[in-house]
Amino acid sequence: MLNIGKKSLVAFALLLATTILSQAGRVEARKLAQIPTGSVPTVTSSPSGAIITVTREQDQINVRGGPGTHYPIVGVLIAGAQVPALGRSEGGQWIQVVYPGGPEGVAWVYSPLVELVGSLPIIAPPPTPTPLTTPTIDPTLAAQFIVEVPATRLPTFTPPPPLTIPTFPADQPVSGTGRVPMGFVIIGMGVIGLFGTLISLLRGR
Repeated sequence: MLNIGKKSLVAFALLLATTILSQAGRVEARKLAQIPTGSVPTVTSSPSGAIITVTREQDQINVRGGPGTHYPIVGVLIAGAQVPALGRSEGGQWIQVVYPGGPEGVAWVYSPLVELVGSLPIIAPPPTPTPLTTPTIDPTLAAQFIVEVPATRLPTFTPPPPLTIPTFPADQPVSGTGRVPMGFVIIGMGVIGLFGTLISLLRGR
């Protein structure tokens, strides 16, 4: 009886262990099924090479296809991200880093926004991107907006004629030429007239 009880207990323990292992296998299978099968690009760093770290002053910075704002933006790096650095521009304002989303797996970041650890060689920049379309101006359309202002003559100033100031001859002094002054003649005529009047009055009486 004791041997039968031990065998039953061992069989029950084996059954329980099998059930637990089976459940654990199912949970692990579910976890593996949730992992994406596609390859996810990751940025790995080499301890022996130069590394840049995005400063905490910016939430994120732009990553461009070349050293300059005239190059297109190919992605971003968040604050605190560490990326292997490959080289720098001539003036040191831009740093080339490993970036899987950029052309040929590299991109450029603005150096004042990152912290560099290590030394970098100078790398020639990639060709400057050319615009897809060149803006042109239709000369016929532009001519419609050209306003020609006719030239106007400024008013001319005509000087006034010279002012003529009349001049009067100076009084000629009476010279002793034997002529009777006009005043004496008038007084003489007045006396004669008065004398004639008196005579007329006397005769009338």
